[in-house]
Amino acid sequence: MLTPKAAALKYEKEGDRVPIVVAKGKGIIAEKIIAKASEVGVPLFKNELLADSLLNVEIDRAIPPALYKAVVEVFVWLAKNEEGARTKKSAS
Repeated sequence: MLTPKAAALKYEKEGDRVPIVVAKGKGIIAEKIIAKASEVGVPLFKNELLADSLLNVEIDRAIPPALYKAVVEVFVWLAKNEEGARTKKSAS
């Protein structure tokens, strides 16, 4: 069985210049991050290579430039996911 890995990012258009790592971990810590995200309705994006890279970033630190493209892809996916959820909700 693979050890779970997780990282949580924060990005505010008005304040942050780049996304910030706000939580990260492996094993039980990763499971808690994933559970909390699920509990509050945050969609989960699975990318083991990106998770491995984010685990090397200190908490409350900006992601390094080498990860910008990969993280932008996550935010694009998230925006589409949220838009789809809004569309479904307004159609109900």
